[in-house]
Amino acid sequence: MTRPHTPTLDRVAGPADLKALSDADLARLAHELRTETISAVSETGGHLGSSLGVVELSVAIHAVFNAPHDKLVWDVGHQCYPHKILTHRRDRIRTLRQEGGLSGFTKRSESAFDPFGAAHSSTSISAALGFTVARDMGQATGDAIAVIGDGAISAGMAYEAMNNAGHEGRRMFVILNDNEMSIAPPTGAMSKYLSGLWTDTPLGALKDMAEGIERALPGPVREGARRARQLVTGMPGSGTLFEELGFTYIGPIDGHDMDQLLGVLRAARARATGPVLIHAMTVKGKGYRPAEASADKYHGVATFDVASGAQKKSVSHAPAYTKVFGQALTDEAARDSRIVAITAAMPSGTGVDIMAKRFPARVFDVGIAEQHAVTFAAGMAAGGLRPFCAIYSTFLQRAYDQVVHDVALQKLPVRFAIDRAGLVGADGATHAGAFDTAYLANLPGFVVMAAGDEAELVHMVATATEYDEGPIAFRYPRGEGMGVAMPERGLPLEIGKGRIVREGTGVAILSFGAHLSECLVAADALEARGVSATVADARFAKPLDTDLIAQLVAHHGALITVEQGAEGGFGAQVLHWLARTGRLDRGLAVRTMTLPDRFIDHASPARMYAEAGLTSGDIVATALGAMGVPTLDSARRA
Repeated sequence: MTRPHTPTLDRVAGPADLKALSDADLARLAHELRTETISAVSETGGHLGSSLGVVELSVAIHAVFNAPHDKLVWDVGHQCYPHKILTHRRDRIRTLRQEGGLSGFTKRSESAFDPFGAAHSSTSISAALGFTVARDMGQATGDAIAVIGDGAISAGMAYEAMNNAGHEGRRMFVILNDNEMSIAPPTGAMSKYLSGLWTDTPLGALKDMAEGIERALPGPVREGARRARQLVTGMPGSGTLFEELGFTYIGPIDGHDMDQLLGVLRAARARATGPVLIHAMTVKGKGYRPAEASADKYHGVATFDVASGAQKKSVSHAPAYTKVFGQALTDEAARDSRIVAITAAMPSGTGVDIMAKRFPARVFDVGIAEQHAVTFAAGMAAGGLRPFCAIYSTFLQRAYDQVVHDVALQKLPVRFAIDRAGLVGADGATHAGAFDTAYLANLPGFVVMAAGDEAELVHMVATATEYDEGPIAFRYPRGEGMGVAMPERGLPLEIGKGRIVREGTGVAILSFGAHLSECLVAADALEARGVSATVADARFAKPLDTDLIAQLVAHHGALITVEQGAEGGFGAQVLHWLARTGRLDRGLAVRTMTLPDRFIDHASPARMYAEAGLTSGDIVATALGAMGVPTLDSARRA
């Protein structure tokens, strides 16, 4: 592939090299950096739109501040590709999100220029304030700069941090990257407020430099600029929300105008004595026409052709679990007007956009606010509705107290649709759905299910719809289903009852969730080795099908549990029951196969599961070892 012509960028190995460039050179550098980013992501896939929106910001921040002594904290971190190119990682940028390559997010272990790891939103201001306090307590760190998007700043944690930072009054910088387009169009009062600031300030007057700018303008324009600044900064006795929280507010400014950015950042760095918020307006996907024209601004893309923008997505052989859930939920909603859906800024990612197209008044996108989403759903359930709270496993972690206190403790029938369960591939450890079974199954009164295939997912949506006794959750992975025959309509499952998928006599493999297909492959391999295997689909981690487990341990030489989750989950529930009932007292051979007690770096899902020791070959080796059949793998495990 022909690489772009980048003579200015070629002169930059790291941020120190930017200090020798003129402002005109920095503008040229931004143009070349955008071209390089597009070229690199076309080969690797990744978060393109958000990265293109901060190209000028990345150049300006590194030109003005002194990283890594100054701490630059990117919120979420998915917009950090230009930053990585500028910080000694250009030679590896085409390994982005590949096994052994650069992370798609900021990562402390990867570079000193990534002072704080990210991938979940709304953490940057808290971290930047932490660095600020460390500086003021004598640690060897400089200014802290948090770059946060208009979607991420809508989360409560960002306001908690801003309130604390305003109270502390310490010198720090928050850059609000306002592109009015997070993953989905941002919702709520904050989006309208930011939009109002921009539309009410056509000249983008700057608070700290406004008087100088106004003096240089012709008379009629000067008066208009003064009125615009007053609208932004507040008339005497009032101020913007940010100022009320204790920040000096500057903006809004054009986040793609290098002269504005450099001027504002230099002035802020020279003059700031307390917390400063700089409001920069940007365009997601800026400078790449296919991204700017796309509804999602090329938020997350596969590899693509640069000239046309056409993405090279693999051919699908089975429906994606997310789409199956979205369609099943919509079908149930058509039969039951009490069904509502809640998502935290991920309508298409969770599939509830399918329901929204048919029943828009019954789908609620609350923005990046998982805690609110869960308690909002709890209130809906208490009010007599049947809420489905659709959140990725890794993001549901952010609302655990609400799950415990507002849902489980009150026995409210909130339905949790947990997408991206298990390992997810290129997004890596930050997005892996490893812990939901463990953190939900230990809650009293919770029903916890996992779909063995896409048909089971349809039945679990139906099961959750009809279950009004308390909270219920079902988990399913990212990606395609198994290509099984699909039911015309989901049928409610009997709570706490699994199923036998394959009959055998020697070893019992008890699967929980989407590793069922791998268990069946393992059973075939065991059969070829002369070991007959039963494969059962547990369906439920809570309540357990204890009759099924009792049958399996009574009639097989060993029991192997398999799950796409961390220790402490399904296998632990099985072990607790076996121990409690004395079944471990008689020398029963039991093995639990889970994700290992470590985080697994990004790679393809298949490679990640191989790293986790959860391939069909690993299941075979574990089963043979439990049966006392020596193998090289079982010897190595011992």
